[in-house]
Amino acid sequence: MDKKYLQLYADFVVKVGVNVRPRQNFIIRCPVTMPEFAHACAKAGYEAGAKNVVVRWEDERLSRIQMEYGAEADLCDLKPFELRSYLDYAEDPDGCCTLAIHASDPEAFAGLDAGKLNRVSLARRTFMKSWQEYTMNDRVQWCVVAIPAPAWAAKVFPDLPVDEAMEKLWQVIFEVCRVTTGDPVSAWKEHVAKTKVHRDQLNAWNLDRVRLQSSNGTDLTIGLADDCTWEGASSVAENGVEFIANVPTEEVFCAPHRDRVNGTVYGTKPYVYNGQLIEGWHVTFKDGQVIEHGAEKNADLLGKLLTTDENANRIGEIAFVPVSSPINQSGVLFYNTLFDENAACHIAFGAGYPTNIKGGAKLTRAQLMEKGLNDSAIHEDVMIGAPDTRITGVCKDGTEVVIFENGEWAF
Repeated sequence: MDKKYLQLYADFVVKVGVNVRPRQNFIIRCPVTMPEFAHACAKAGYEAGAKNVVVRWEDERLSRIQMEYGAEADLCDLKPFELRSYLDYAEDPDGCCTLAIHASDPEAFAGLDAGKLNRVSLARRTFMKSWQEYTMNDRVQWCVVAIPAPAWAAKVFPDLPVDEAMEKLWQVIFEVCRVTTGDPVSAWKEHVAKTKVHRDQLNAWNLDRVRLQSSNGTDLTIGLADDCTWEGASSVAENGVEFIANVPTEEVFCAPHRDRVNGTVYGTKPYVYNGQLIEGWHVTFKDGQVIEHGAEKNADLLGKLLTTDENANRIGEIAFVPVSSPINQSGVLFYNTLFDENAACHIAFGAGYPTNIKGGAKLTRAQLMEKGLNDSAIHEDVMIGAPDTRITGVCKDGTEVVIFENGEWAF
């Protein structure tokens, strides 16, 4: 792993991705096994003027032990200090921003009780909802990045020794995150500008619905929520600060209408859910709800995902990603949603982003649902884009437009 690139990556992620502002509290979540990158990000945070850099260490192996041996009722019995430890910083007069560093084993919880995992995960998400709304509503700057972990690297490059697989994965991440340009800040400014061109055109068309078709059998029509707005590459927090929520990101995304999704869609990449893989999956929608589903591997887990709560079987996001994205062009299947969702068009089961509705950050959940935005405890991105994906749109004035042709932007 190139130490120069490591610091470049950390500097970019903190100073541009999160865009830490002077006097803000900066919360970092990081695996306990990856201290070097957390330290580099903490250094960058203080250089950007953070008054406090708070690192929350996470331990995947310990989490598996807890899930395997802990009683479900006890694992769901979360304590107030866990939530307050985030809200205390968010409510500080100087505010906060946050960075989540992922380095996960795609099958960390393989073999465990999927139902128990799902129920404990739901309990945690529900308990932490008042903090999660800070990010879902862009009330704070937030960013998610990933760095290699041995088990993840071994999954991505199974034919290499683990140390070589780690090195290879670092190199690929540096490449697709534009770090190897030597000037990721300039490279990302150019990328954000190009992405905004597509975002702005989609908004200018004033689309009513879009239709996705692929030779694998996908034929899905998605009506869009009332007063929806397309977003892409960068976002703007409540305090007016621009940030990049996902590094890398290649998507332009919008809010579907929760009741206006019809047709069948086939997954084009495996999906990691609660540390287990769902492969070869498909779902069929009618009037917004999944009415039939299946998978070649872990079909029962897909069923549990779709029944997490009453709205988990609806979608909250539709995102367009061209086949020319660096992640797709790398030819690597990452088994990691952050990367794989930026290699292909995708949908998300569960909650939509309020910021995909004009003025949505100031609306209540009930008001957002009236406009068609879905509400759920989950937001799970699944990949559906194929090399021959064609996307057409119908504007509110009845005009038809071509958005994607052969997996690529048509404009």
